[in-house]
Parts: sequence; C-alpha cells; structure tokens
Amino acid sequence: MHPAPTASPGGGGGDDHDHPPGTDFTSEKRGGRPLPESGMGAGELEVGHAPLSKADEMMMGRSSPAKDAADAADATVAADASDLEVGTNQTDSMRNSKGKRAKWTRFYKRYRLPVHVVVWMLFTAWWIVGLVFQRDRLGWLKPFLVYLAITIRIVTLWLPAAAVMVPLRFIWGHTVARVYDLTPTRLHQPLAALLTVGVFLVGSMIPDDAGENTRASRAVSLFGLLLMIALLTATSRDWRKIPWHTVIGGMLTQFVVAVFVLKTSVGYDIFAFISEMARTLLGFAREGLAFLTDDEVPTRTWFLISVIPAIIFFISLVQLLYHCGFLQWFIQKFAVFFFWSLRVSGAEAVVATATPFIGQGESAMLIKPFVPYLTLSEIHQVMTCGFATIAGSVLVGYISLGLDAQVLVSSCVMSIPASIAVSKLRYPETEESLTKGSITVPDDDEDDKASNAIHAFANGAWFGLKVAGMILATLLCIISFVALINGILGWVGRYLGIHDPPLTLQLILGYILYPVAWCLGVPNKDLLVVAELIGMKIITNEYVAFKSLSSSAEPYVSMSARSKLIATYACCGFGNIGSLGTQIGVLSQIAPGRAGDVSRVALSALFAGVLSTLTSASVAGMLYTG
Repeated sequence: MHPAPTASPGGGGGDDHDHPPGTDFTSEKRGGRPLPESGMGAGELEVGHAPLSKADEMMMGRSSPAKDAADAADATVAADASDLEVGTNQTDSMRNSKGKRAKWTRFYKRYRLPVHVVVWMLFTAWWIVGLVFQRDRLGWLKPFLVYLAITIRIVTLWLPAAAVMVPLRFIWGHTVARVYDLTPTRLHQPLAALLTVGVFLVGSMIPDDAGENTRASRAVSLFGLLLMIALLTATSRDWRKIPWHTVIGGMLTQFVVAVFVLKTSVGYDIFAFISEMARTLLGFAREGLAFLTDDEVPTRTWFLISVIPAIIFFISLVQLLYHCGFLQWFIQKFAVFFFWSLRVSGAEAVVATATPFIGQGESAMLIKPFVPYLTLSEIHQVMTCGFATIAGSVLVGYISLGLDAQVLVSSCVMSIPASIAVSKLRYPETEESLTKGSITVPDDDEDDKASNAIHAFANGAWFGLKVAGMILATLLCIISFVALINGILGWVGRYLGIHDPPLTLQLILGYILYPVAWCLGVPNKDLLVVAELIGMKIITNEYVAFKSLSSSAEPYVSMSARSKLIATYACCGFGNIGSLGTQIGVLSQIAPGRAGDVSRVALSALFAGVLSTLTSASVAGMLYTG
C-alpha cells in the first residue's frame, strides 16, 4: 500500500525519545575585582619631595599591608554583592516578562474565539471594500490571496486535523493507492519513470515553434536534463541504494512548478505577487539607509548600498519572526509536503524548505540539535540545498539589477525538490536517520533565546551586520584573487598571441563549459557567453554573473530572451567556491565533532548543488516559448 500522509497539519514532530539529548550550557559567575584607587600609592614620588619612610607613611594615614588586604577583601565582597544584585534584578525582570506573557496567554485562551471572529470580520470587510471599489485599479487576485491565507489559517485553528486528513486518506486510498496496489511491485519505478518522461515530452513538445524557441531547442534541453541524471547515477556513491521514488518525485515536482509559473497566468500572477511583496519588503531598508545618509544615497545601485542594508534588515526580521514562532510554523507546514511526497527525513525536509527563505547557513541553525547526529547523506543534502538556491536576503540585490523577479522566485522554489533529487542521486542514504518519520523545528536554546521581540530584533540586526560583513569581505577577496589570476593569465597569453579577447579564467571556463551550455538548450550564438557566465558564477559568485548578464555592454546586451532566461536559472544559486567555505565553517561551528565529515562531502555537495540549478535551467528551456 502506498503510504498516506501521516504528518498532522497541526505540526509537531516525533516523541521526546526521538530527540537527541540537549547540551547543557553553564555560565560561571564573574568574580569581583576591586578597581585601583585614584592618587599616588605608597612609596610613589611626589615632585620635589624625597620618598617617605614606612613609619612616615603610617603616621600620615597611608595604607599598610594589612589595611590593603582588608580593603581588597571589602571591595571583593562589595563587588560580589553588586553582581548578586544585578543578577537578582535580571531574574526579577525575566520573571516579570514571563508573568506578562503568561497573562496575555491566559487572556488569549479565554477569548480566542471572539478574537478570531473579529480578526476574520475585519479582513472580510477589507477584502469586500477592495473588491467593490478598487478591483479595476488594483485587481482582485492579490487581496484575495491574502484573504484566503488568513481565512484558511483561522479555520485550521479550530478545525481538527482529522476532519481534513480522513477524507484525503479515503480519496487517496481509493484512487492512486488502489492503482498502485494493483500494479506489480517490480513495475512501480519503471512506470513512474516512463510517466515522468511522458509528462516532460508533452509539456515541451506540444507548444508550437516561436522564433528560437523551437521544438528542436526544447528537445536539446530535455536531452541535457536526462544526461545530467545519467551522469549523477554513474558517479553515485552507491547507485544500488538510490531512492528512485525520491528522485522521480523531485524531478516531477520541479517540472510541475515550472509549468505553473511559465505556462499558466494564475501561476505567473501568484509568483509576480510574491516577488513584488519581496521587493517591497526588502525595499524598506532604504528608509533606514536614507536616515543614516541622505535621500540621494539609496538611489545608487552600488552593491554596498542596494544589497547590504536589505540583508541586515531581512535577517533581523527573520530573527523576529522566529522568536514569535511564525517562521517555525510556516516552515513546518511547508516541509510536510516534501517529507511525505519525497520520503526524506524530517531534518532534510526542514532545511530544504527553509533555505530559499533564510539562506544556506541560517537554515542549518533550524536543526541545530540534530546536526551532530546527521548521517553523511543528510549532511550532503543540507549542503546541496544551500548551494542549489539563493536566499531572500539577497533577492532584492538581484532584482535591482533588472532581472526578472518571477524567474528568481520560481527558481528558488524549483530548486527545493531538485536539490533533494540530485543529492539523493549523488549520495544516497545508507544509514538510519534519527529524524526519519518526524518533522521538528526546535526553538532557540535557552541561553541564546531573546527575552522579548525587541531583543530578538536587535540580535538579528547584529547578526545581520556580521553576515553582511562576511559577504563583503568574501566578495572583495575572491574578486580580487580572480583578477590576480586573470592578470597572470593575460600576461602569459600575450606571449602566446592571445590578446583579443585576453586569456582569462572566465574564457577558459567558458570553453570548458561550452558543452554544458549547449545541453541546456542555449542558442548557438550565445553558447560561449552563457558558458562564461556559469563559470563566472562558480569561481566568484552569482552576483558577479548577474551583474554582467544585466549590463548594457556587449555581448550581453545582444543575447536572446531564451538565452537570458536559461542563464538566469543556471546562475540562480550559491554554488561557488566562496559558499563552500561558508557552509563548512557554519556546520563545523554547529557540530565541531562532525567537521571531518562535513569537509569530506563538501565538494560532492557543491557539484550536486551546481547541477541542481542547471536542471532548473534545462526545465525552463524545455518550457519557454517566448
């Protein structure tokens, strides 16, 4: 029997015994230390006077050794008492904060029904007024999506999970599962693979030719996708252990998301709405930058100005949402789908879902208690997810370059199932996972947990500043190092007669990746350009590649729309050398005992992450018709 979904929409993970033992953090009490007294000490010289004898010092009231020891002891006791008083005040403050929180919790539990009714009525009135008076000017889809999301959330707070899951299980058991049971077991995977290939063929071959978007070019994109799957299978750590259900389900989900975005007006409008909201949200960071500088500075397109403030603001906002519990709830509900449909562990589902929203390093923090116990395949999966997509914090920087926001957002979503499928092809599971069968997003450690929302927001701002500083330093060093290599290569190339264009690392990688660009379905005239962009993204980062892609200089300005679309998908990921160091550092900090395992699978995960973004580019090439 094909398993039906068992994870409750209400969230929650496994039982307590499923969780690894927590780590106890203890803090030592600071010892008091007397401050030095002002003035000259015993035996010091005054200008124009000779040193005083010990008797004279005692006669004049200066300190004796016994008196010094007594004063030091008194100062130590006073400092300890001061520390105790500070600790007591902090404890009282925390107790008062918890008391207020408990009071509001009791009030909410007592009056939650009228509160929910009032909130729903207010949003209903807002939606009706907008539908009646603003429909022609602002449209109906965006407010309807907001109203629908709020309504569903309020209903699920009161509707038992069984009321939804029992009918779904019944329908599933009498339709898909019935057909699944009637099919011989040995034919399950071959039929699923044939069905997936059939869906690919129908989706890519039925549309008519339109300019460079011919059936032949779409067939090349399909061939490239199948070739990458074959390459991953041939280089798999253990091809006999490959979970083909996960691979086929991931590829099919990736294709369905692409069809929804590129082929349906509703899907396009929904992702346009999401990208517009993301652009608006991250754009609020300009207000803070304008306050710190002036109104002219935020209008500049410098990376330091257009991207870094948005990164700091977004990370601070994420910390606030995490403190309030909203982010855990959202990620947990979203992860249920991948947990059930692709049969991955709870830790893998959480990280894969969270990475496009909060980034490659931060997503691993969501499963911090489980990282020391991850299997090698799970570590590989966690790192692959980080390399395969970008984070919402840098999205505004790419949008500000003039790139298609819908393409960027859809690429992030498509990379979730793609990274799972590619990682399991490359590094299948051969061990028993601790989080198999459960989804848990743990809260912050008690020592790290903010006392209130303002504290969480401030902590996020400081953490965002550190992340932004790391990004700046990494970019500065990597780009400078690549320039150094290009300078050496250019000098050597001049003596070989290579000067127009000069010999550079990008040019070398462009020729190496030339077949890769062809397999993606790029038109012939843009093959070398797209290959250079992919190489640029791998050795530097995706921002450098995107900046070149969006520039008004040749040869980028004359690229076809199909080439730009495929290049955008192919470069939309953190799969580069700099991110390799970032992920190794973050995971090694979380679990120092697993640093060797992290380093062992890092290069394989980078390879899998790059191929994940390339599969998204192939799927986009299969579906794009102009």
